[in-house]
Amino acid sequence: MPVEGGSAGGGGGVRRAKQKRKSHSLSIRRTNSTEQERPGTLRDAVDAQPTGIQYSGNNLPLRMEDSKLPMSVRSNLLDLFGQIEREFENLYIENIELRREIDTLNDRLSADGQTVDGGDLTKGALKTKASHSTSQLSQKLKTTYKASTSKRSHSFHGKVGGPRNFSVGNWELWGDSWVTDRLPRVPIVSSFKATTSRAVCQLVREYVGHRDGIWDVGVTRTAPVVLGTASADHSAMLWSIETGKCLLKYVGHAGSVNSIKFHPTEQMALTASGDQTAHIWRYMVQLPMAAPVPEVSAPCDEEVDFSDKDEVEGDPDGPSECPTLRLASATLRSHQGVVICADWLVGGKQAVTASWDRAANLYDVETSELVHSLTGHDQELTHCCTHPTQRLVVTSSRDTTFRLWDFRDPSIHSVNVFQGHTDTVTSAVFTMSDNVVSGSDDRTVKVWDLKNMRSPIATIRTDSAVNRISVSVGQRLIALPHDNRQVRLFDMAGVRLARLPRSNRQGHRRMVCCTAWSEDNPSCNLFTCGFDRQAIGWNINIPALLQEK
Repeated sequence: MPVEGGSAGGGGGVRRAKQKRKSHSLSIRRTNSTEQERPGTLRDAVDAQPTGIQYSGNNLPLRMEDSKLPMSVRSNLLDLFGQIEREFENLYIENIELRREIDTLNDRLSADGQTVDGGDLTKGALKTKASHSTSQLSQKLKTTYKASTSKRSHSFHGKVGGPRNFSVGNWELWGDSWVTDRLPRVPIVSSFKATTSRAVCQLVREYVGHRDGIWDVGVTRTAPVVLGTASADHSAMLWSIETGKCLLKYVGHAGSVNSIKFHPTEQMALTASGDQTAHIWRYMVQLPMAAPVPEVSAPCDEEVDFSDKDEVEGDPDGPSECPTLRLASATLRSHQGVVICADWLVGGKQAVTASWDRAANLYDVETSELVHSLTGHDQELTHCCTHPTQRLVVTSSRDTTFRLWDFRDPSIHSVNVFQGHTDTVTSAVFTMSDNVVSGSDDRTVKVWDLKNMRSPIATIRTDSAVNRISVSVGQRLIALPHDNRQVRLFDMAGVRLARLPRSNRQGHRRMVCCTAWSEDNPSCNLFTCGFDRQAIGWNINIPALLQEK
C-alpha cells in the first residue's frame, strides 16, 4: 500500500536528514569560530573559492573530502555567510557616513551659534544659544525637535530594542540595538522634551456629582456662564464654575447622555442620548457666591503617580440640594440608533445630530421637524460639529473618514469626503478661521485647510488614542484628551506646548473623554472630563506657553 511503501522507503531519508542537520550544525560552529578570530575570512573564502573551501578552528582550509556536507549545501552556507558579512560591512560604512554628516551639520550650525550634541544617548539634550540671525537650516531643526516631543516625551536611556527612526530636517537617522551593539557607536540624535517650566497649569476646581463616566463637557455662550456635563448616568448637569456647585440636573433622557451643547444666544441646551433622541431644554439658574480658589498648582508636564485611585471622593448619590428638570421643550426623533452627538447651526434655528445608524439629521428647532438626512458614511458616526459663523457641518465616523457638509447655498447641499486617518475618527472640529482639526484612534491629530483639503497642513502624533478635541478661539490652541488619562496642549503648527499635570492628588484617573475651552473666564479657561466621574477646571497660563515657543 502507499502508506507502507512510504514508511519503508522513508527510513533512509530520515537518517540522511538527521545526518544533514548534524553536519549543518558542525559546519556552522566551524564558521562562527573562524568569524570571531579572523574577520573578513568568509568574504575572502566566497570570493576565492565559493564552493570548495571550509575553515576549521585553527584557521586552516579544509580539503573537500574532509567535509561531510554535499557540495551544494556547502556552497549555500558560504554564500549566506558572505551575504551576512557584506551586510555588516555596508552598515559599518553607513555609520561612518552618518558620523561625517552629523559633523558637517554641527559645523554649519556652529556658525549660527547652535550645536547638536548627540554623543550621549542618555542625555539627549538640545543645546541652543540665542541668536538674532538664525539660518533656515537651524530653524528647521528647532521646529523638528519641538515637534518630535509629540511622539516621545523623553530621551532614550540605555539599550532599547527594535528599530528607531528620527527625522532631522532632511536627514533621516536610523538606529537599531542589534546593529549598535556590534558596530562602532555613532551619535544618533534623540527626541527632545519641550521645556515648560515657566508655564503653570493650575487645577482650579473639580466638579463631582455624576454617578457614572462623563462623556462631554461644554460652557454656555451667554450669561450666566455655567459649565455643562453629559454623563452615562442618564443625566446632564449645570455647574457653577467658581464654586463647583451643581445648579441644575436634567434627567429627561432614558439612556446615556452623550453630548451637551448650549444655544448661541438663549438659555437652552441640546443633549444627545442613547435613547435614540436629542432633547432641547430651557434652564434658569442663579449663580452662588464665588468661593476662594484653592492654591493647587504644578508645572506643566508633571506626572507623579504614587497610587492609582480609580474613583473620586464624593457623594455617590450625587450633589445635594440640586434642582431637577425632567421635561424637555422639544424632542428630536427619527434616528434608529444611539444619538452620539448634537450641535446648533449658526444662529440657533437649526440643529444637527449624529447617530450610530450611520446618518446625521438636520432639524428645525422651532417645529422639531426633520429637514435633511445626511447619509453616506459606511459605519457609525462618532461626532458632529458646526462652524461658528457659517452654515457648515463636519461629521466623523468609524469608517476612518470625516465629511464636510455645505448648507450655505439653500439650493445646493454639497458634501466632501476626507480620508486622512487609518482608524476611527473620534472628532473633527472647526476653528474660527478656515481650518478643521480631526482626531482619531490611530493616535494622530491633523490640521486641515478648508481651501485645500488634499493633505493636512500639520500632523500631531501621540502615544494614545485621541478623543473629543477642542480648539481655543483666540490663541488657537488644541487640547487633546487621551485614553491614557493624559491631556496635552498643542498649537496649530503641531508643536507641543504642555501636558496637564496628573498625580494621585490631581488630574484624571481614567480615560479623558472631552475638553472645552473658555478663554473669557477669569478663573478657568480649560475644562476636561473623563470616566472617573468628574470634570476638572484648569487655569492655563497661555502667555507663558506661547512665550516658551
